[in-house]
Amino acid sequence: VQLQASGGGSVQAGGSLRLSCVASGGTFTRYHMGWFRQAPGKEREFVAAISRNGGSTEYEDSVKGRFTLSRDNGKNTVYLQMNSLKSEDTAVYYCAADYSGPAFYTGSSRLEYEFWGQGTLVTVSS
Repeated sequence: VQLQASGGGSVQAGGSLRLSCVASGGTFTRYHMGWFRQAPGKEREFVAAISRNGGSTEYEDSVKGRFTLSRDNGKNTVYLQMNSLKSEDTAVYYCAADYSGPAFYTGSSRLEYEFWGQGTLVTVSS
């Protein structure tokens, strides 16, 4: 499966952005999906994940209550709505996909994801 992420940009602290990730070349409903981010000089870290049926989500603690992950299986797309952005959210954001057996399974380890998009840059200025 190929993943195309978009929606990054520059915003001021407190602002919002919505990232999108479109999947092609596979059966979208077979995959749980995740978002990860990598700031300069840091390791790639987990942000959020959603099960293949959309019924379960998981978030990294620092984004809980601010970010919302959803998916539209009819459009092969996941959306990461990011509100109340902070300067520490500045990073390149990557979407990822992996095969999932259980319908409600999510995954927070980057090591388990087989497919990755190209990344989209989010810059938050204070």
